[in-house]
Amino acid sequence: MLKKRFLGVVFYVLIPIIAKSQNFRLNTHNNITWLNAFTTVKFSKKNSLHAEFQWRRSEFLSDKQQNLFRVGLNHHLNPNILLRIGYANAETFPYGEYPLNALGRDFTEHRIYEMIQLNQKESKVAFLHRFMLEQRWVGRYSNPLKLTEDEFPLLHRARYMFRIQLPFNDKKTSPYIALYDEIFIGFGKNVNANVFDQNRIGAILGFPINKTLKSEIGFMNQTLQYGRLINGKNTFQYNNGIILSTFINIDAIKK
Repeated sequence: MLKKRFLGVVFYVLIPIIAKSQNFRLNTHNNITWLNAFTTVKFSKKNSLHAEFQWRRSEFLSDKQQNLFRVGLNHHLNPNILLRIGYANAETFPYGEYPLNALGRDFTEHRIYEMIQLNQKESKVAFLHRFMLEQRWVGRYSNPLKLTEDEFPLLHRARYMFRIQLPFNDKKTSPYIALYDEIFIGFGKNVNANVFDQNRIGAILGFPINKTLKSEIGFMNQTLQYGRLINGKNTFQYNNGIILSTFINIDAIKK
């Protein structure tokens, strides 16, 4: 009897707290499609160039979400450790129920980034750990009368991705399945409501064609926290959709 009374008290205490926390949270949902192209050009034994373009769409393909262009210089410390430094440019458009920009406008972002990627293989299973730091100059409008962004405050972000990959057979061109999760954490004096910036989790089917070319198709869930309150509430965006990627690896030193 005493145990039942105690559980009853806990129940009636927790329910208002949970309900109140939900009242301070606003959720919104979108369907997305990301089409990506990645290219690596090896120009020496330990160094290569990286370039990518990501065409990100909302409402499957009908609405613009973001265009992202990224370049980098790779240094292959050894077969299992890759270092990269580079630059990225992103143009984000107003999409969904609550645009990321408070004025409902597109905005430009410039990034410098540093990355270390660790590769590990146990039998057939490949593991990947990717750590990335980003220095982001995100465009914003100082007032509604401005027609273009006139301020670019500096935001810092740390990213960590874990990926596991398993081929279907022993052939070098074997299809494979991969699962991954990547978390983004903002930090620094200009971080507002989104210390937790976003999380991406996905499942991928890969199809190597040869040493130069492979493609991947998969499903991703993206959870993104806004950098501002909307109607006094922390706002989270949930995006679900398809990712289609093409990878091109060019050996420029091969005879």
